[in-house]
Amino acid sequence: MNEAFHFRFGEYSTRVSFVGELDFRGLGEPAQALCVFDRNVYRLHGAGARGVLVLPPGECGKTWRGAERILKGALRAGLGRDGRIVGLGGGVICDLAAFAASLYMRGCRLTLYPTSLLAMVDAALGGKTAINLERAKNAVGTFYPAEELRLCIPVLATLPRRELAAGLAEALKTALLGDEELLELLEQRRVEVLRGEPGVLEQVVFHCLAVKGRIVENDFREAGLRSILNLGHTFAHALESATGFRRYSHGEAVAWGLARALDLGVRLGVSGRGLATRLTGLLRGYGYALETPRGVSAERLLEAMRADKKKQGGRLRLVLLRKVGEAEVREVEEEAIRAALAARTGTGET
Repeated sequence: MNEAFHFRFGEYSTRVSFVGELDFRGLGEPAQALCVFDRNVYRLHGAGARGVLVLPPGECGKTWRGAERILKGALRAGLGRDGRIVGLGGGVICDLAAFAASLYMRGCRLTLYPTSLLAMVDAALGGKTAINLERAKNAVGTFYPAEELRLCIPVLATLPRRELAAGLAEALKTALLGDEELLELLEQRRVEVLRGEPGVLEQVVFHCLAVKGRIVENDFREAGLRSILNLGHTFAHALESATGFRRYSHGEAVAWGLARALDLGVRLGVSGRGLATRLTGLLRGYGYALETPRGVSAERLLEAMRADKKKQGGRLRLVLLRKVGEAEVREVEEEAIRAALAARTGTGET
């Protein structure tokens, strides 16, 4: 096992390793570990796992009921506080398994095996756990980093193209926040990235973990700096909520949200039009639809944004991009947000 990073998040420590295959050894006996899969990942990768709980796939399963199933499964398996919950799957399973682990016996051991690109570059690292509450995305959660993250790049070969694209949106966001080298890689090697070539995907994952890990080490509980990781996400979560968590993958919503954030930045004089044009072109080059969908009004999206957990004093706070590697969080008037929601592109056009 090749350890790539060792992060310290507050009082927690996370080891990040790259592995050549999904290896269930070293996780403990069945009475010491509960392996949580979604149905699709279990079908593809579950052979050899013991002490298994299989959940339905998809964002709609990231609920109290899903967390309760894991908690009851751990209890029935006889796990003590030194037992381990192992989440094997994409962002939903990583969020859900981590949330349950943070609650079981007031915190049991946690290992995550992210199997999607989105989970590898973002969801599995940093300790944010979450479930959705009604239509509010990630409205309930804790801070509870995994003790261990195991990354197996070869499993990405089993991802549908749409799921690969979902992770690339988060990688693009990470590049914008602090890695010009990663941004250039995503621009110049787009064909290889979209083909899912393992070597280039491993570089993407490595860069993303380095950026996010550095940010979270400096602001574990999101008192300030960490909030820039929400670039595009207030918009994205509103789109997911307004469409019932069924029409868009999280990554597709993030790509749309990045375009909206760029548009808003141009309107407010924060983002340069040249930067917005460059980045919108890159998003389109990866195949993302950036238009606000027909039938989803700006008012409906604003209503969903008002439920966002990042607002303060009743006012919406959004992340805007000044340049690559320089983002800021500011309160924004709803009228400017409404205009950005109605825009066709990320360059200020309506």
